Amino acid sequence: MELFLATKTGTPIIGQIASVMGWIMDGIYKMLDGLFGIQNIGLCIIIFSILIFAFMTPLQIKQQKFSKLSAIMQPEIQKIQKKYQGKKDQASMMKMNEETQAVYQKYGVSPTGSCVQLAIQMPILFALYQVIYRIPAYVGSVKNIFTGVVDNLLAVNGYTDILQQFITDHSMTRVRLVMDSAGNATSNSIVDFLYALSPSQWKELAQMNQFSGFSDAITKASGNISKMQGFCGLNIADQPLYYIMEFFKNHGSLLLAIVALLIPVLAWATQMLNLKLMPQAATQPADGNDQASAMANSMKTMNMVMPLMSAFFCFTFPVGLGIYWIASAVVRSAQQFAINRHLDKMNIDDLVNENMKKIEAKRAKEGLPPQKITNQAHQSAKNINKPVINKGNSGNNGASDRAQKVDTAYEKARSAKPGSITAKANLVRDFDERNKKK
Repeated sequence: MELFLATKTGTPIIGQIASVMGWIMDGIYKMLDGLFGIQNIGLCIIIFSILIFAFMTPLQIKQQKFSKLSAIMQPEIQKIQKKYQGKKDQASMMKMNEETQAVYQKYGVSPTGSCVQLAIQMPILFALYQVIYRIPAYVGSVKNIFTGVVDNLLAVNGYTDILQQFITDHSMTRVRLVMDSAGNATSNSIVDFLYALSPSQWKELAQMNQFSGFSDAITKASGNISKMQGFCGLNIADQPLYYIMEFFKNHGSLLLAIVALLIPVLAWATQMLNLKLMPQAATQPADGNDQASAMANSMKTMNMVMPLMSAFFCFTFPVGLGIYWIASAVVRSAQQFAINRHLDKMNIDDLVNENMKKIEAKRAKEGLPPQKITNQAHQSAKNINKPVINKGNSGNNGASDRAQKVDTAYEKARSAKPGSITAKANLVRDFDERNKKK
């Protein structure tokens, strides 16, 4: 695995967002240092995660509102899918899409509603990962620790070969020196190299004959970065596996091995907790279509595998990345718990009314007749669930049954909650009937 910590990502949008987040992270570090005299990257990561996910709370609420309505809409959509199952002709496909759109319009949501929220959140999450993964690139206070040592190393003849040999001798597979046009290691890649050093490797670097002229600068930088990288006795630049292997091979500290083991275990546990708190989709009925069942099973498998993969990666990734995964999962879980309580208190009709008001306001700005479109969608959705009338039975009994069903539906509509979508539709229908009589 290769790290280019001091080199910022060049991905459009993500790179710009990451730079802004880097300023925030650097600000957190300076605030902790200035107010409390604390210089700790691990603590900065935790505070940083809390701030970023708190900032994304409105997006999370919108996405969860969509999920709640989606769980209610799903049986209706599945009924439509079952109705047109096996029909591949263009007319049937268009009719199925029309009826599905009617369901979405009835509840005042867009089929792409969840995608919009994810499209906003994903660049933020990717940028957040880049900042945590490449701390020296985005947090100037951390990168400045290495400036003096880097300048001294660049002045040594053959420094690139010396550092490359050091990397090879110590099996530093997570770091690779990046060369400039002259074939020399760049200053940023040297920062990457220094940031990845363990305390014992810093000591060896200071004892090398080639660097004896500035060994004091190396020792000073080692002390500063070690204090910044320390977290619960671990160095956040090291891998949890390193401490576990040290215990078994070199009789290292049992306590550090246990703390290191807790990193992947907590990464798994906190992500499982987060998944448990997430709203679950409606259970697929036994007569549901095979495609929906396969998707549900695939999602269930993914929810089990992803936390296990995170735990597995945490063994070989730096401790700092594991801290970020744990902190972000805990913040998301607390956030999800609060959102769930908020949505549980919210009436579905109120939620639909809220969506409809927003849609109608948007349509009004565009010069469209919002109420007419809304009522049409509402009526189309009602027609989806209408029973198919047996045309072969055209006697009085059939007419009586139809009349009775219409009367029952009419009475239900009349008893609709004031202010609800159904009540609004009734007002428009009454208006139309009066106009017809005139």
